[in-house]
Amino acid sequence: MYIALKILHVAAVVIFLGNLVTGIFWKMHADRTGDPSIVRHTIAGLIGADRWFTIPGVVLILVGGFGAAVVGGLPLLRTPWILAGIILFTISGIAYMARVVPLQRAMLNLARTGTESGKFDWDGYRSLSRQWNVWGTVALLTPALAMIAMIAKP
Repeated sequence: MYIALKILHVAAVVIFLGNLVTGIFWKMHADRTGDPSIVRHTIAGLIGADRWFTIPGVVLILVGGFGAAVVGGLPLLRTPWILAGIILFTISGIAYMARVVPLQRAMLNLARTGTESGKFDWDGYRSLSRQWNVWGTVALLTPALAMIAMIAKP
């Protein structure tokens, strides 16, 4: 059972981090086109990918990780690398829910309004995008550091 939970945990981390990295790539790609319709489509796609991959990834990471630790007899809060992973993953979740999600919704609304009216507010979009870049970096780097802690077990 321990190995199955550990495999679930690792597979979920791959899906979760892969989706975050891929989302950043596609957003950067869309932004470079300067085409409001592509930006709108891409932001909508990011939100959809979060529903299909990020959120289920979080659930599976937690089930697999906590499950493996409990089955393996590892104390969650007294095992330094597990505690570090929990803290980093929590920071990522807070950054994602408190900042990334609202910024994505705001960017989508701005893009929707801009494509429908024919007057895309590039200054407003760039301002939101810069904030998304900062908080998205936090939401990506903290679980990446958690993954390193899980592998290195310092």
